[in-house]
Amino acid sequence: MKLTQFLENSYTAYHACDNVKEILLENGFSELKENEVWNISEGGKYFAVRDGSSVIAFTVGKNFGFNIVASHSDSPCFKVKFGSDLKSDNYKKFNVERYGGGLFYTWFDRPLKLAGRIIVKDGNTLKNVLFTSSKTFVLPSLAIHFNRNANDGFKLNAQTDMSPIESVIGSEDIRSEINAAACGKEVIDCDLFIVSAETPFSAGLQDELLCAPRIDNLTSALSSVEAIISASPKAINVAYIADNEEVGSHTKQGAASKFLFDTLKRIALSLKKSEEEFSAALANSFIISADNAHAVHPNHPELSDPVQRVKMGEGIVIKHHANQNYTTDAFSSAVIKTVFKDAGVKYQDFYMRSDLPCGGTLGAISSAQVSIRSADIGLAQLAMHSAVETVFAADYDEMRKGLTAFYSLSFNSDGYDTLTIDK
Repeated sequence: MKLTQFLENSYTAYHACDNVKEILLENGFSELKENEVWNISEGGKYFAVRDGSSVIAFTVGKNFGFNIVASHSDSPCFKVKFGSDLKSDNYKKFNVERYGGGLFYTWFDRPLKLAGRIIVKDGNTLKNVLFTSSKTFVLPSLAIHFNRNANDGFKLNAQTDMSPIESVIGSEDIRSEINAAACGKEVIDCDLFIVSAETPFSAGLQDELLCAPRIDNLTSALSSVEAIISASPKAINVAYIADNEEVGSHTKQGAASKFLFDTLKRIALSLKKSEEEFSAALANSFIISADNAHAVHPNHPELSDPVQRVKMGEGIVIKHHANQNYTTDAFSSAVIKTVFKDAGVKYQDFYMRSDLPCGGTLGAISSAQVSIRSADIGLAQLAMHSAVETVFAADYDEMRKGLTAFYSLSFNSDGYDTLTIDK
C-alpha cells in the first residue's frame, strides 16, 4: 500500500490498524489472538491486535533480544457524541468533542468524513465493524463580516465553534448509513470521529513536499511495517503501533498499557525461554520511539533553537531533551547514529528552543513499561497536528532505510556502559 493511500484511507486508528493488518497478511504474517495459546518458532512472522486500534508485529531471528520500533496510530480529530445531534434553525450538526491537541482552526472549510467503528450485536456476540461515511461534511468558518477581528486572532470554543454540518433538517439521517454498514445487525454503540478527508498532494517546484492528513504519526507506523517486512532478522524484530498517544497513552491499548510487555513475555514463553533468559534479552534490546519532529518554519525561524536547526530534506531527526520528554541520551544517540551512518542514512539532531515547552512522545511511556535503552527519532515536518501536515517526501525513504538497517542488526549489552552491534 502506497504511503499516500495509507495516509488518505487510515482515517482513524481503527482504519490504520486494519490497513496494517492487510499489509502484514499479504506479506506472510500470521495473526495471533490474545485469548489463545501462541506457538511461535524461529523464522516465523506474526502479529497481534488489541481492541482493533493497536497492533504489534514481530519476526523471529536466531538471537534472543528485541529490536523494537514504537509509533502510534491516532491523530487529533473530533469525536462524535453518538446519539446527540445538535439542531440550529434548519441545520443538523454533529455534536463533537476534541480528541487530542489539534491545530483546530485548520479544520474550517475542508472536506471532512465521519469514520471509526460501530459495535453490532450478532446473536450473543458483539463485533467491531469499521465505518467510513460515503458523504463528505464541512465545518463552515464565520464570515469576516461577522468577525471583523478574525485575522487578528480569535479563540475557538469547542462546543459552539467546532460543530460540522451533518445536513439540512429534513434530509437523510446519517444513522441510515450506519445501519446499512451493520448489515441488518443491531447497532449498540459507536466510536465515531470527524476526520480530515483532504486528499494527499505534492507541493514545491519539484514536488518535493508531501502534504496530507495524519502524517504525524502514520509515516512512522507504515515505515516500521515496511522495514520489518523487508529486513532479515538477526534478533526478534518488533513493530509496535499503539493507540491513544494524542491523549496520553493511558489506555488498555496505549503505550502505557502492558500490551508491549505482555507480548514480549509471551514470545519468550512460546520460545521456551526462562524468566532469567527473558530478563537478559531485555538488556540486549533497544527501542526506537518513532514520532515526528518540528522542522524550522520558513516564516518563524526564531522559534527554533539558534544553533540546532532541523531542516527538511536533511535526514532523520534524532530528538533530545534535558527533562526526558524524549528518551534519547548520549549512549542511545550514539547507537542510532552508528547504525544510520553505517547504512548511509542521513540524520540530524533536534533540541527544542530552551524557552519553549516541549511535547512528549510514547517513548518515555513505553520505557516505563519495558525498561530498555531507547532513542526518539522522527521525520522533520511542518504544521504538526494540522488537518493537513507537510513533510519532505524523500525523508520518508530515509526513515524506511534507517529502520530496515536497525531491524537487520542485533545488540549485545551489559545494560550499563557497553553495547556491541552484531552485523
